[in-house]
Amino acid sequence: MEKDFLDWTAVKNKLHNNGAVVEFSEGQVWWAAIGRNIGVEINGKNEDYSRPVIIFKKLCDLCFLAIPLTSQPHSGTWYVHFNFQGRDQYAVLSQIRLMSVFRLYNRMGKLSAGDYDKIQAGFKKLIQ
Repeated sequence: MEKDFLDWTAVKNKLHNNGAVVEFSEGQVWWAAIGRNIGVEINGKNEDYSRPVIIFKKLCDLCFLAIPLTSQPHSGTWYVHFNFQGRDQYAVLSQIRLMSVFRLYNRMGKLSAGDYDKIQAGFKKLIQ
């Protein structure tokens, strides 16, 4: 399957040059422009190549570790299922990545303490 990366390059250029620094914290869920990626790397959707992500670990005011979300059912150690705002969601642990704050654009809310703990435990289990 052939992918056209030029559209994503234009979006990425805009994000880099016009990105806004927003306040964020661990456990929040944001829409983030994650891009058009290669191989098995998870892609963003729509014209801004975005998808929801969990702020897993804040590293500084400008970057964080993000875990992308999907609403497609999955099982196995690479995924953690939870319910967010009345919808089934799956944290895609294998796709964790460093992200710039410039990619964030719409805060959706915050995970419950129980769900955040569940995702942390799932990640620890995955990397052991």
